[in-house]
Amino acid sequence: MGKINLLPPSVAELIAAGEVIDRPASIVKELVENSLDAGANRISVEIRNGGITYLRVTDNGCGISREDLPTAFVRHATSKIATAKDLDAIMTLGFRGEALPSIAAVSRICVTTRTQQSALGTRYRLSGAEQAVLEDAGCAVGTEFEVRDVFYNTPARMKFLKKDVTEGNAVAALLERLALANPQVSFELIRDGKRILQTPGDGNLRSVIRLVCGADVAGAMLPVSFLRDGIGVSGMISRPSVARSTRSLQTFFINSRYVRSRTCAGAVEEAYKNRLMTGRFPACVLNLTIDSSLVDVNVHPAKLEVRFSSEREVYNAVYSACLEALERAEHRNPASQKPLNPFSLSDFDYSGRQTSLLQGGRTWSAPVRPASPWISPSCSGRGMLA
Repeated sequence: MGKINLLPPSVAELIAAGEVIDRPASIVKELVENSLDAGANRISVEIRNGGITYLRVTDNGCGISREDLPTAFVRHATSKIATAKDLDAIMTLGFRGEALPSIAAVSRICVTTRTQQSALGTRYRLSGAEQAVLEDAGCAVGTEFEVRDVFYNTPARMKFLKKDVTEGNAVAALLERLALANPQVSFELIRDGKRILQTPGDGNLRSVIRLVCGADVAGAMLPVSFLRDGIGVSGMISRPSVARSTRSLQTFFINSRYVRSRTCAGAVEEAYKNRLMTGRFPACVLNLTIDSSLVDVNVHPAKLEVRFSSEREVYNAVYSACLEALERAEHRNPASQKPLNPFSLSDFDYSGRQTSLLQGGRTWSAPVRPASPWISPSCSGRGMLA
């Protein structure tokens, strides 16, 4: 008899789930990203005991139709892509079709949802290998996920969870990053019955920075608005006077997707060269808007790293954007150009989809001060509160 056995589907599901879900914050990330892909502009998250015993994500997005709801929990079922070619230009935060079945495999989950076209909502309950229950429900347009008893059926994974406060802090840090990437969306976080985060959703990035990082940091941030060769850089960077001893306040997004990028971190720090003492680091919240066909987001299990078709162009764009903002604040023009006509941060689509700036052909062609010679940055580029 052969030694190689075909695993039962239930065991295979648990193994696959472990690659996607490793803590409550992973569940919140997948659900909130689904909410953003659904067009929600109000997202509420509630957790109890660090999200281990209970977490809830509610949004006002487009909802899920009754006929699609069971299919949504089948592995590799997704509305985001249809062919292998779609992987070359991913426009959404989610696309693998692994999140919902992975969550359902390791928890007890209840989904209540309604679309604009439906007069009545639908509730769908799943608990591990138990038979799913589908029923009518009265609810507003949008979707609510309730998840209980994370890893109740995988004790080995349960014992590796941290204390409730640590897991709760991970959820809070995640929501802060998502709020920084999406200032046009109102985020709420309720932790053990107390509201600890509420963003206005008015598109004002500085107000979100104030809530997340404090008034001192927010007041010392400089706006960044830059577009060249199809790469947009928007957000805020700190004045040299508020430099920190770590890179903990450096946050980068690619098309509103949070990433850890050594390329971006190295470019930012090069722009501050001769402005900061050794061992001091600037704070920044930067979103790069780039054609999705020029960036590969399918290279990391948690989608925290990306690969650019041209690292040099990205590095130079971030460097030039930061240098321009710093020199403008110092009341002198960049060395080799007149100041660009500033355009509003609202010109960038914080939803992560390309805007008319990139698709309509309007680009800045004025020469800019050359970036520092391309090097492979040695800094870690860890994101804020990562």
